[in-house]
Amino acid sequence: MTRSAPPACDTIVAPATPPGEGGVGIVRLSGSRAEALLAAAFRGRTAPPAMVSHHLYHGRLCRRDGTPLDEVLAVIMRAPHSYTGEDVVEVHCHGGSQLLRCILDLFLAEGARLANPGEFTQRAFLNGRLDLAQAEAVAALIGARSEQAARIALGQLEGRLSQQIHHFTTELRELLLLLEAHIDFPDDDLGTLDHQAVSTRAAAVHAAITELMLTFDNGRALREGVSVLILGRPNVGKSSLLNALLGEARAIVTEIPGTTRDTVEEELVLDGLPLRLIDTAGVRDTTDPIEQEGVRRAREKARAADLVLLVLDGSQPLTAEDRMAVAMAPPERTVLVRNKSDLPAAEEPHSHPFLSHVAVSVRQGTGLAELQAAIVAHFCGPGAGDTVGGVVLAERRHRDALSGTLTALERFRAAQAAGEPYECLAFELREALAALGQITGETTPDAILEQIFSRFCIGK
Repeated sequence: MTRSAPPACDTIVAPATPPGEGGVGIVRLSGSRAEALLAAAFRGRTAPPAMVSHHLYHGRLCRRDGTPLDEVLAVIMRAPHSYTGEDVVEVHCHGGSQLLRCILDLFLAEGARLANPGEFTQRAFLNGRLDLAQAEAVAALIGARSEQAARIALGQLEGRLSQQIHHFTTELRELLLLLEAHIDFPDDDLGTLDHQAVSTRAAAVHAAITELMLTFDNGRALREGVSVLILGRPNVGKSSLLNALLGEARAIVTEIPGTTRDTVEEELVLDGLPLRLIDTAGVRDTTDPIEQEGVRRAREKARAADLVLLVLDGSQPLTAEDRMAVAMAPPERTVLVRNKSDLPAAEEPHSHPFLSHVAVSVRQGTGLAELQAAIVAHFCGPGAGDTVGGVVLAERRHRDALSGTLTALERFRAAQAAGEPYECLAFELREALAALGQITGETTPDAILEQIFSRFCIGK
């Protein structure tokens, strides 16, 4: 699919720094008139036409009547050696919303257009500076919530995923060319098609893609974060556990049952894993309509959570309310937390078929390290940190595209085994290649492209 570069006369401008007050603010322009727009407003020892590309120059930014706006540093990054592949100008001014607005208005009055969200990166993609996977990595790097998530995004920006996709694409294209040669020139002396060699190469690509997809769960958890729900009856220590994991008194803790009536959500990074901890209303039968709503929400959250911490009072026998909470907890996504381990245990620790059982005493602070390790192990256990060529799959869109490639390759292998015509085999290889092309942007529909870049911030 051929993409059209933006019109040469369309020069965009936007602040490249977040809104609010700061020491420095940056206004960025991109397009064929970026240098001319700077020349119309910049006053310094070196005029913009004489500026060396990628060097900062000191001067003042002035209105048309000569009134100075600010003392600035300006840099020109001339095409094609710039982020967008076009002429790019940055004006580094003093940070402040009003000042940035005045500078934006100055360039807009001279004919620049306010950039759409992500339009600078979109131009980098359209001009061939980045493929789509790399462009998505820019947003992922900006929004990374942990060091590991940033590392994954940086690897994708550097092209590691794209290199893997290019390898798969090259292999399948070579197979497609081989098939098409036998389709287009059946009478030429091409020899007999080596079906075993074709099948082996296709199977190798299928196996490599399958291995890459196994990294998705860990990559998704590191990139998007995971939800961890704290569930249990009233007064078993749910809110105290939330506070202990956070290291601060975030939730109200009292001896009165039903203190927490709605969900309390807090962010936490645990060993590089971004978590959203959710404290819920105590599970019990109640006539209080507000508390009933809290219990209903707890049940819904338990169905959707990535992990449930089911808190029981290990010093007391199970109650009917405990059993209500147990019934809400999905065994394959639940860690049983037996609180009050400093007291004599009332029940055998392994009497419930959950992922794992951890004994803690929130009051004394014991067992918390083991609980944290169990949480991390669930999402990043043995093999979860494995990579394929240093690549970790983190985008659902990429996972879905690779899944489409696998499906096409499976149809290809079935058609080959059934002895179907070469045209049918070639069709399935084209489908596999089209799915791969959606990752790098070669075959991505325009509507999907617009959706991807619309999620970027202004100025990037």
